Amino acid sequence: LKWSRRSRRLRKVIAMKSSKAVVKVLEPKRLEAAGNEGAIAANMKEVLRALGEDPQREGLLSTPMRAEKALKFLTSGYTADIEKIVNGAIFTEKCDEMVVVKDIEFFSMCEHHMLPFYGKAHVAYIPKNKIIGLSKIPRLVDVFARRLQVQERLTQQIAECLQEVLDPVGVAVITEARHFCMMMRGVEKQHSSTTSSAMRGAFRQRKDS
Repeated sequence: LKWSRRSRRLRKVIAMKSSKAVVKVLEPKRLEAAGNEGAIAANMKEVLRALGEDPQREGLLSTPMRAEKALKFLTSGYTADIEKIVNGAIFTEKCDEMVVVKDIEFFSMCEHHMLPFYGKAHVAYIPKNKIIGLSKIPRLVDVFARRLQVQERLTQQIAECLQEVLDPVGVAVITEARHFCMMMRGVEKQHSSTTSSAMRGAFRQRKDS
């Protein structure tokens, strides 16, 4: 898989036994302070002060730690283990027709403004005698959504991951999203949405797909 340089993470190939596929799992490479409990919260207090607020005000006393916990959850995809998520749920099946999982809700964070964008992902693949447990597809979407992202890269990463995990005849991913960086600020367009796609294998080779 081609991963963003911004993530500063190493790729590790893990050979999985029996029906498990070969999966490239991202190994975290963190700065020393990044893993310290309360490090984000301490800096959040300074952010509040810079905004003209009083971190000691009753309503803000627990805000820095809440913000830290929220940010860690919203970026938990960086440390997700794809091998554990797939958990061997790849099965031999004589199936060569398209499998589609539609309307997978996701929430992510724009890396430019650290504001949310949200929407739905539609994932399709054509099996090569191997199918994956249906619940694993939304879980893989979440792995890449829970990072600082741009929609275009998110879409590509979902497709590349499924291609790597399953080795199907083809993979197609389409995401539709609304971006708060366009709704709350800047151009302030409340009803605009963005669609991006990633096609692999047969879906890319056939123009009618």
